Amino acid sequence: MEPIGRGTVFGERYRLEKPLGHGSMGQVWRGIDEHLLRPVAVKTLASAVLDDPADRSRLKLRFEREAKAAAALDHVNVATVYDADITSELCWLVMQLIDGATLGIVLDERERLDTESAAAVAAQICSGLSAAHTAGLVHRDLKPENVMVRRDGVVKILDFGLVKHMTEQGARLTASGESPGNFRYASPELLTGSGSLDARSDLYSVGCLLHHMLAGSTPFGTEPPVVQLRGRLAGPPPPLATLGVAVPPSLQNLIDALLAADRKDRPASAREVYAALGPYLPESRCGAAQALDAYGTEDPRRPFALPQGPYLV
Repeated sequence: MEPIGRGTVFGERYRLEKPLGHGSMGQVWRGIDEHLLRPVAVKTLASAVLDDPADRSRLKLRFEREAKAAAALDHVNVATVYDADITSELCWLVMQLIDGATLGIVLDERERLDTESAAAVAAQICSGLSAAHTAGLVHRDLKPENVMVRRDGVVKILDFGLVKHMTEQGARLTASGESPGNFRYASPELLTGSGSLDARSDLYSVGCLLHHMLAGSTPFGTEPPVVQLRGRLAGPPPPLATLGVAVPPSLQNLIDALLAADRKDRPASAREVYAALGPYLPESRCGAAQALDAYGTEDPRRPFALPQGPYLV
């Protein structure tokens, strides 16, 4: 197979234009759908990984699961999947191209967010997770690099590359030696491999992200993995007040619940967390009824007043 680069065409329609990023398993490119003339993001699985005979079948199966699971989700806070294919040499996935920045870039620029902004991001993440969890899927890799903040304030969850049907049992589909999920935002049960994962594992990651947005740092610091894991198993980190960050006591209680070592002590659902974040969201410029009657543009500060939230209208 020819090397992947600018000008490479997938599926006889998706032409690569420039790289957007890369990870341990592949690359993400900006591309153009030459049939519909719309910009797209194209994710490819690294050929060097696929060349490993011991891992090829598992990696391809995991990528196929990503494509099907992500394509089944239709929610404003989840990046849309347009197309995918798996060949003997390569896996590729075509997704919605988001005009904005990752949450990681936002935090690099601002260091930390105010309470309203952090709650707005976390609530939208929970809105998208609510749809995914209802479909029986768990993300398992929530981190700032997998959350996009669009220019109008709408948040999109990216890369359901490690999703897993909650009802499915059996061996995990991870390559030998690979730890699924980003360590700094992963739940204790994900890191220790204890039992099947469910929605509450993602909620732990939401707690890590919420702490990071408010404090400007991850909840368990940058200590070696063994030290961090020991801290996670001991329970929530010290309250934000010890870092000089003032938040309402009820919001601190929510963060502590999300970061509980035992998942039985966490909120039961993303919908529950979404509702708990409601009091801290920015004021909307108009009420939900007026916005729906006018069918106007979403209020970027509080799009939760519209039906993209996890509640029926």
